[in-house]
Amino acid sequence: MTGRTYAEPATLDEALRILGELGPGAGVVAGGTDIVVGARSGKNPLPDALVAIHRLAELDSVAGGSSEPLRLGALVTHGSIEASPLLRERYSALADASALVGSPATRHVGTLGGNLCNASPAMEAGSPLLVYGASVELTSGSGSRTLTVEDFLLGPGKSARADGELLTGVSVPVLPERSGSAYVRLEYRRAMEIAVVGAAALVVLDGDGRCAEARIALTAVAPTCLRAGAAEASLAGSEPTPEALAEAARLSADAASPIDDVRAPADYRRAMVPVIVRRALENALARARGEER
Repeated sequence: MTGRTYAEPATLDEALRILGELGPGAGVVAGGTDIVVGARSGKNPLPDALVAIHRLAELDSVAGGSSEPLRLGALVTHGSIEASPLLRERYSALADASALVGSPATRHVGTLGGNLCNASPAMEAGSPLLVYGASVELTSGSGSRTLTVEDFLLGPGKSARADGELLTGVSVPVLPERSGSAYVRLEYRRAMEIAVVGAAALVVLDGDGRCAEARIALTAVAPTCLRAGAAEASLAGSEPTPEALAEAARLSADAASPIDDVRAPADYRRAMVPVIVRRALENALARARGEER
């Protein structure tokens, strides 16, 4: 380890000070589920300077979520999200997605902040946070700034986090009444898998049971997770019939720009987008109606 630096700060202020002193190129690690895999595979060698933030208890918290915005600390784990009654009931798509991350051991240590900063197009948390209109808080020694998740995710492995910054939290607006959300993915096995195609959906019903608003986001079919605007517009103000859901699902494929890789060819991914989106919409609609799904 000659020439390498490792720091394990106990407070956020200490972590920010160390990051500022180390300068550009310093890496940040929390659960380590991404950085360790990357280093062992030789794909992403460990940086010469590494700051471990797992001791920052102030970043491991869940607040609000009922009548006020939900705030999730960056160190909240997928396991905590999966197990939270509040998140499973009111933010179901995020709970669905967290339950699919890796294995129980991975979910026990893998964090929401790490999932976002890794910025994989196949990340599970991205699409649920997009349909919720969530934003991230980035903090450095000189202050804080807020970006929408959409603006934060720039491309495969690329985010808007600058040198010296930590992603400290995620904020989710209060969800409308009579809304339901869901996340569904296509995979080859249930555990320790990466999405071939994923989709999150949020459906908001009006007093007559019509679709007042719909939001749809796609996973693993573009350089980042992204919204399907034309599909969303097709459902707004409509009766959420099976035919309407099928048409929105069909339109969702227009937003996709998949690539061929080891998990699937682009044509297969594009063909599966309507299938996965329809399932996500059906689950979100059932939840908006108060049905078990």
